Amino acid sequence: MTLTVLAVGAQATAQDLGRPGHAALGVPVGGAADREALRGANRAVGNPLDAAALELLLGGLEVQTDSAAILAVTGAPASVWRNAVPVPFGESFAVRPGDRVRIGTPVIGLRSYLAVRGGLRAARLYGSASTNPTADLGPAPLAPGDRWEVADGADDDPTLGFSPTSTVHPPQQELTVRVVLGPRDDWFTPQALDRLTASRWETTAEADRVGIRLAGATLERARCGELASEAMVRGAIQVPASGQPIVFGPDHPTTGGYPVIGVVVDADLDQLWQARPGSGVRFRTVPPPW
Repeated sequence: MTLTVLAVGAQATAQDLGRPGHAALGVPVGGAADREALRGANRAVGNPLDAAALELLLGGLEVQTDSAAILAVTGAPASVWRNAVPVPFGESFAVRPGDRVRIGTPVIGLRSYLAVRGGLRAARLYGSASTNPTADLGPAPLAPGDRWEVADGADDDPTLGFSPTSTVHPPQQELTVRVVLGPRDDWFTPQALDRLTASRWETTAEADRVGIRLAGATLERARCGELASEAMVRGAIQVPASGQPIVFGPDHPTTGGYPVIGVVVDADLDQLWQARPGSGVRFRTVPPPW
């Protein structure tokens, strides 16, 4: 079976759960920005949870199928049509040969996920088919006229209309995310550490899969000079000279030279990558897990 791309919105890419374990080679982990939504889409169609699916930024995708298939759309809630007839968001549904499926612009959130039973067939690099446009890794972002083959990687027999509880990660206008301080919190004044958690931060338009720049109070340093490049992880909060923090996302660089004041707890990151510009963010410090 193949999917033919008829239209693409702001951006559509193939994503799975990424390429962990290759940072020493300079290879970012990448993978879906909202991993729980990806897992939910795959669960709905009976795929392994790490099967490759399509990540849609602000919807706008239209595809045509050449044979019968089962699909599901999760993540940022959006209208879904099969041949101009609405189908439920967050549930598995069937298509026939020649059907057209269109995903509208999400009413809230940023990223929706389209999974097809069997998973997308794409060349794997370091064990993953995920696209990292910044590092030029994986398949190219989708374009009209592309044809995507569907693999035969289903695990279970899905029930049409199946809606796993994790299909929707509700985006909110104000998020509270947990953060573990360090490893360079000693580079900042006590006032800056207080501001990190006492302030309301706002997501800006300077946001992509690499990172989100937040606007708010200035985080002042207690030390001068610059760090040598250090290893970075998803969720690291880097603070450049401007004092405005940047939270690293799935396509973050593997090293960086600005001090990291803290790291967002991994379980809280998916919701952050559904936050539209202007959303509020508050940090709540928690002790490290060790």
